[in-house]
Amino acid sequence: MNRIPSLKLLMGFEAAARLGSFARAADELCLSQSAISHQISQIEAQAGQPLFRRVGRGVELTVAGEVLQRTVLRSLDTLRSGMSRIATYLDPGLVAVVCPSPILQGWLQPRLDALQQQIPDLCPLLSSDETARFIDEIDVDIAIGSRPLDQEGLLQLPFLQDEWVMVASATIAEKLILHPANHHCDITSLICLENHLTGEKTGALLATLLQRFRLSAIYDDQSGVLDAVRRGRGIALLSRLAADSGLQDGTLAVVAGYTPLSGQTFWLSRVVGEARSSQVMAVFAWLQQQSNIS
Repeated sequence: MNRIPSLKLLMGFEAAARLGSFARAADELCLSQSAISHQISQIEAQAGQPLFRRVGRGVELTVAGEVLQRTVLRSLDTLRSGMSRIATYLDPGLVAVVCPSPILQGWLQPRLDALQQQIPDLCPLLSSDETARFIDEIDVDIAIGSRPLDQEGLLQLPFLQDEWVMVASATIAEKLILHPANHHCDITSLICLENHLTGEKTGALLATLLQRFRLSAIYDDQSGVLDAVRRGRGIALLSRLAADSGLQDGTLAVVAGYTPLSGQTFWLSRVVGEARSSQVMAVFAWLQQQSNIS
């Protein structure tokens, strides 16, 4: 079968295969039985073999028909899914925001209630897929990233300034606050992000800490470090933005006695001029108000 049958023919085939009857397929699709028979004949001519065999007053699939039915069902499911996504994107309250996972989970998540109270009909579509770096007003309305996007026609503003701070669980922080920093190593251990051990800024700090602290774990992903700190396994140098959710709800605390290190500047981007909806403009304006860069 070199040519793909039309969707109309495949819908007739699917109905006949599912219902086991050309007559019932015709009723469902509001066609005549002869029209369904003609459609099936066209597909069988393209396939070069029969797809149905007569059984009493109905029909059943041949082996070739069963193979085609599975393929058609998968294709129809994909089409239905695509149509559902289109309907979702037409929701006037939907605003698609893409940002790095630490920002999404640590900084934005605890602020969503406040955002939706200000914009009640908002339905945010939130993604940490950093490969989606092209703002096209369909898949991405607003982007938050570690650098300006290489795309014309965008309004791009410095948005959040991050820093690296020493963080502990609330329980451990309560113990540490009673002691000077040079005695913290007697109370807890140190958890590290792997690339911090060799980082230009972080490496120098950790090198001095490693002489005092027992190193209890090294992770290659910041979310692992954050989870370990939440569980009270030790203190760690973490992005303040990534840890913000815990700092806001009191489960985490910044440990005094350690000098913060400057981190990345994150940028906020949308199309220049009027966006596709008032909700996109409102979300962008709200985000601007949350900026920690004056």
